[in-house]
Amino acid sequence: MLELKGDERLDYLLAERLRIIQSPSVFSFSLDAVLLSKFVSVPIQKGKLIDMCSGNGVVPLLLSTRTKASMIGVEIQERLYDMAKRSIDYNGLSGQIHMMHGDIKEIPGQLGHSKFDVVTCNPPYFPTPSKEEINQNEHFAIARHEIYCTLEDVVRTSSQLLRQGGKAAFVHRPGRLMDILSLMRKYRIEPKRLQFVYPKAGKEANTILIEGIKDGKPDLKILPPLVVYNEDHEYNPEIRRILYGEE
Repeated sequence: MLELKGDERLDYLLAERLRIIQSPSVFSFSLDAVLLSKFVSVPIQKGKLIDMCSGNGVVPLLLSTRTKASMIGVEIQERLYDMAKRSIDYNGLSGQIHMMHGDIKEIPGQLGHSKFDVVTCNPPYFPTPSKEEINQNEHFAIARHEIYCTLEDVVRTSSQLLRQGGKAAFVHRPGRLMDILSLMRKYRIEPKRLQFVYPKAGKEANTILIEGIKDGKPDLKILPPLVVYNEDHEYNPEIRRILYGEE
């Protein structure tokens, strides 16, 4: 019997036959996480994957429809970790997905270096502002701001976890692109695929998806852009296909 706490609800996970626990006051997944789960290259059968800053476990849950590889999700907020664990159990995926409650910076020391084939991360996007500016909701503040991990922490830890030739994929904001590229090179993750996501045609990009290979050769491919909404503010066909499986 699934126990829901507080204002939690059990939502359908879009195109997939999965359910996920969400809470408007704690955490609900975003389009960014869904795009990351569709963008990253994953092995179909064997392998070891790790998702950092997992939130309520949406990326591992979605990846379970694409790969049979074993997965670990890491989340520092105990409440979100608990939500993810209950969702994984509810969907009968505890044999494939294991959640860890902890700080991503400590994970290489706990699990070992160079052990993973794929690392994914939808990290906090924004530097930590002053106390007056920060979101009063602690869960939202930690998810959005670099309170417990910086972008450099994310890239460095990804490199430590990846085996040579392993892949790391991130979703972030275009304003941090130069930071991401320089940090990936600094920590031996060669950028290989980059995609810009636009809210509407004619608007500036507001999201980037980037994947790199540890100790890979320089050869960055810029993928066709993704445009989320049409002029009527409805999802474009490609986004509808990603979200709902519609052709």
